[in-house]
Amino acid sequence: MKNDEILDKFGFLVVNNVYDEALKNFKALIDGTTKWGTGKEYTYLLNKLSSEDKAIFLKLHENTINTAIFSFLKIFEENTQFKIVYDDNEIQVDLNKISEMLKSEHIEWIKKYSEELVQ
Repeated sequence: MKNDEILDKFGFLVVNNVYDEALKNFKALIDGTTKWGTGKEYTYLLNKLSSEDKAIFLKLHENTINTAIFSFLKIFEENTQFKIVYDDNEIQVDLNKISEMLKSEHIEWIKKYSEELVQ
């Protein structure tokens, strides 16, 4: 597998499992449709807001998710003793070494893979 394919595979997983899941959860809080009815206190509060205010909160939540992903990936850039390694039993690749700036890759991954992208 080529380096760009490895990064894309990882990026898809980050977007699908972190970015999109966090946005789906927030949208479920707004709609009151969370699993097991959790977060009712948030739904109650959010339902007092106008549609425009809900959209602002969604954008704020998206920004928080982006910051969290960026900060998490930055750990691997700034602390070389920690690694994210792709291993398929034939090769092992440190993702930080095959990316020019791992902490910023998620911006393109979101554009490419997100099903929940906030406009």
